Amino acid sequence: MSSKAYGGWLTAGFDMWQLGAEAGAVMALRMARIAAGGPAGTAEARLMVSEKVRAAIELQTRLMTGGLGHTPLSGTQATLKHYRGKVAANSKRLNRKR
Repeated sequence: MSSKAYGGWLTAGFDMWQLGAEAGAVMALRMARIAAGGPAGTAEARLMVSEKVRAAIELQTRLMTGGLGHTPLSGTQATLKHYRGKVAANSKRLNRKR
C-alpha cells in the first residue's frame, strides 16, 4: 500500500471522528427538543425516525447502483460524506432560533 493510500485512510479516520462529534451534538439538541415535550417534541421524534430510515435507504440505493465507488476507501469516503451532510443539515436546522 502506498503512502497516498494510507493518507486516504487517515483522512477517513479523521472524518469518522468528526462525524461522531457532530452527531453527538445533534443528538443532544434533539434530545433537548424531545424532552421539552409538546407538539414540537413529538414532531422532532417522528422526523428523527423518518430521516434515519430515509438516509439508510438512500445509502443502500447508492451501494446497489455502484454510487459508492469501487474500492473500500471510496465506499468509506462516500458513506461518510453522505452521513456528514445529513448531520450538518440537522445541526443547522436545530440551531436556528424558533
